[in-house]
Amino acid sequence: MILSIIIIGDEILIGQVTDTNSGAVARALGPQGWQVRRIVTVGDGREEIAGAVNEALADSDLVVTTGGLGPTKDDITKGVLTEIFGGELRPDPAVLDNIRHVFDLRGLAMNPLTEAQALVPTSCRVVQNRYGTAPIMWFERDGKVLVSMPGVPFETEGMLPEVVELIRQRFNPDIEIVHRSLMVCGITESALAQKLDEFESSLDPDLHLAYLPVPGLIRLRLDGTGAKGSDIAARHATAVDRLHDMLGPLMVYDGDATAAQIVLHRLRSLGMTLATAESCTGGNIAHSITEIPGSSDVYIGSVVSYSNDLKQRLLGVSRLSLENCGAVSREVVEQMAAGACRVTGADCAVATSGIAGPSGGTPDKPVGTVWIGWCVRGQVSSRLLHLPGNRGRVIDRATTEALIGLVKLC
Repeated sequence: MILSIIIIGDEILIGQVTDTNSGAVARALGPQGWQVRRIVTVGDGREEIAGAVNEALADSDLVVTTGGLGPTKDDITKGVLTEIFGGELRPDPAVLDNIRHVFDLRGLAMNPLTEAQALVPTSCRVVQNRYGTAPIMWFERDGKVLVSMPGVPFETEGMLPEVVELIRQRFNPDIEIVHRSLMVCGITESALAQKLDEFESSLDPDLHLAYLPVPGLIRLRLDGTGAKGSDIAARHATAVDRLHDMLGPLMVYDGDATAAQIVLHRLRSLGMTLATAESCTGGNIAHSITEIPGSSDVYIGSVVSYSNDLKQRLLGVSRLSLENCGAVSREVVEQMAAGACRVTGADCAVATSGIAGPSGGTPDKPVGTVWIGWCVRGQVSSRLLHLPGNRGRVIDRATTEALIGLVKLC
């Protein structure tokens, strides 16, 4: 089954807004057996939108568009789709009621431009957008489907589960799809591929193994596709068991999860609490944990000690250690981790101190130098990393390494 994704909006083309919708759509539909043929970004022009849609419909079973559905004059997607699929734009009372409901919740007044969003093509099926005012429109022609979704990422991601289920019902009534992800760390992608070469070579033709690396982790996803009522689930489970055995301690989590989710799962199972002490990561570790619902039963809090003065006053780091070894050192980061446990009462803590760049490096401690410290029930340890990339990548990689390192210690 072939999928094309079209992202509509001048703001994407000029770099004012970063496209996240295409990735969200691909991640949601990939496990359902859809193969992405193209991801195209076009501006808010009638010819550009029409050309991209017609090209996608020519060779794809499903087309998903996002954007161009707002209340302003440059939001012309509905008009273009009406020209392609026929019909005319008419007010939809249910859409108008949904718009009023959204505005009432936000305490905003309706206006004529907003009410115009209730105009929808008579050739489409409407899926109410429970996260915003732009309606989701479902078109069909010659056995092919086009789904037009809003451009606001929060709205698209919120509505994707419902839309994916409608797509599944439309296209996959006789197909069973199974998938499982395993999180791996401590090995490069190429070394892992070499390790699993024999496994992949002998893999059932109905199964497929994908390598999906993120900084500090590799997500292995094993997919399987078969007819309803077949033994695809059993064959898939057998392959997963083999994969488990081959990975051994390299596998840190059975499932699809972030480093923070893996840590919370491990500490929750052990009945342990966590604190963080951050310098170079500037609270990024704390953010990655607290954005997960329910993290408060494990996570106590953080000390973001960017200055040496705060390292001393809040975490009890020795002045002599700072003067003799520098803030980016084993001694300091271990004292930070121990101090975080002491001041919060947590069972364990992670700490970071480093040089994220782009400036601040020295010949002895170049940009990307990061010390990570851990304290687990009074036992301290640390590790020195030299991380490549820009400031954001150094911070993200240090965050992942700090969290996964804790998993290995607990």
